[in-house]
Amino acid sequence: MTPEEIEKLPYRRNVGVMLANPQGEVFVGHRIDRQPHEPPAWQMPQGGIDKGEDPRAAALRELQEETGVTPDLVTVEAETGTWIPYDLPHDLVPRLWKGRYKGQEQKWFLMRFHGRDDQVRLDADDHQEFSEWRWMAPDEVLQWIVPFKRTVYETVLDEFKDRL
Repeated sequence: MTPEEIEKLPYRRNVGVMLANPQGEVFVGHRIDRQPHEPPAWQMPQGGIDKGEDPRAAALRELQEETGVTPDLVTVEAETGTWIPYDLPHDLVPRLWKGRYKGQEQKWFLMRFHGRDDQVRLDADDHQEFSEWRWMAPDEVLQWIVPFKRTVYETVLDEFKDRL
C-alpha cells in the first residue's frame, strides 16, 4: 500500500485499560507475538469494540480476556476525555485488520485492581496476548512501549497521573 492509500484509511475504534494496583503501579504485559530478534514490546491491555458494545463494557471484557481479571476485582475510576489516535507504521497496515485501518483511536480507562496477583491469568482466553506480565512504576512505562504507541501512552499517563 502506498502512503497516500494508507492516509485515506479510517481509524479502528479501540479501548485501552490502565490497570493500577493499590501502590499506584500499572500492569504491563509482554506481547506473546514478538520474535526473539525483535526488541521487547510491553503494553497495557487493549482491544477492539464489538458492534453495538459500549466502550466501558469493551474495556472490562478486554481486561478479562487478556489478564483473567474479572470485573468484580476492579473499580473503574476514570476514562480519557477524548479518543486518542495513533498511526501504525506503514509496513504493518497491510498485515493488520486486513489493511482496512491506518491505526486506532482509543478510549482509555483507569481501573483499580483489588485482587491478588495470583488472580491474574494470562491464559484465561484462547488467544493469549501476553507471555509475561509485571507491575511497573508509571514513570518507567514509556521506555518499554513500542515507539509508535508512545504518544498515546504519554497522553494516558498524563491524564491519569493525579489518580495514581
